[in-house]
Amino acid sequence: MDGTHRSKSMRAVAIAAPGGPEVLTVVSRATPVPESGEVLIRVAAAGVNRPDILQRKGLYPPPNGVTDIPGLEVAGTVVDVGPGVHAWRAGDRVCALVSGGGYAEYCIAPAEQCLPVPRGLDMIEAASMPETFFTVWSNVFDRAAIRPGETLLVQGGSSGIGVCAIQMASALGHRVFVTAGTAQKCLACEGLGAERAINYRTEDFAAVTKALTQDRGVDVILDMVGGDYVARELPILADDGRLVFIAYLGGREATIDIEQLLRRRLVLTGSTLRSRPLGFKAGIARALQAKVWPLIEAGRIRPVVHATFPLEQASQSHAMMENDKHVGKIVLQVARD
Repeated sequence: MDGTHRSKSMRAVAIAAPGGPEVLTVVSRATPVPESGEVLIRVAAAGVNRPDILQRKGLYPPPNGVTDIPGLEVAGTVVDVGPGVHAWRAGDRVCALVSGGGYAEYCIAPAEQCLPVPRGLDMIEAASMPETFFTVWSNVFDRAAIRPGETLLVQGGSSGIGVCAIQMASALGHRVFVTAGTAQKCLACEGLGAERAINYRTEDFAAVTKALTQDRGVDVILDMVGGDYVARELPILADDGRLVFIAYLGGREATIDIEQLLRRRLVLTGSTLRSRPLGFKAGIARALQAKVWPLIEAGRIRPVVHATFPLEQASQSHAMMENDKHVGKIVLQVARD
């Protein structure tokens, strides 16, 4: 199927007004047309992510020029390509990181942010990967520059980010510790490769981490909590350790002991992904294809999909995410593979 045969209109999920899950409604929109450097994907499935929740609430508007349709990752089939695109052609099976527009039957993606669907995965599994895989690689392996033999602590190990970080880091030879909120989630994390999952409701994650590392501490912490966790995290960083923030679900303000940063050469950093330029994201895509995709195709990393919903039930998918009882990813199934 090429661009001349695509439908002129498509079903898409719109945010009627900032609010709860019920504000997500299915509407008809014009099918977008790829411009230079872009591809048009017939979407088979789209991942659901925390930034989608924030956008729905009016707290995370899309960048200028980006569609208001939510959805930051898709998998599907290329149906058309814009000028200058040579790496992809109609019929190719891809998954892609996008800045918006995933909750729809068709989605525009920059060609350089597309990756082939790994051998052995279906479209639902493939759709669950780009946002978390790009985020983990960018923050743990690029920004924190985790080195061979170093250890990683992931706050929120059962989240989509968490299950990705566990598998990616352990497959690449790192000791991984995580926190999670229930015994069931802790067991799931350990089943994915975490050496130890710490139930933060019943255990002191700082004390357990220090014991696990013989008081040395961990080299990298991937933190999506922030808030009062930060004061507890600094003492469990090893000398020259790096604390990387990707969210602040526990609060955006924290108290920091500057003396520890100076004496032990600690680094506090963080990043967002959606607004970064194409070249930055393209570099991550190339690294993932070279270093992580072979691990997926070898079965050493496997997407974890907790639940799927049809496009019409996007509101139910958001409600499930906000209930925070899932392990791994939630995915919208848009079309049959």
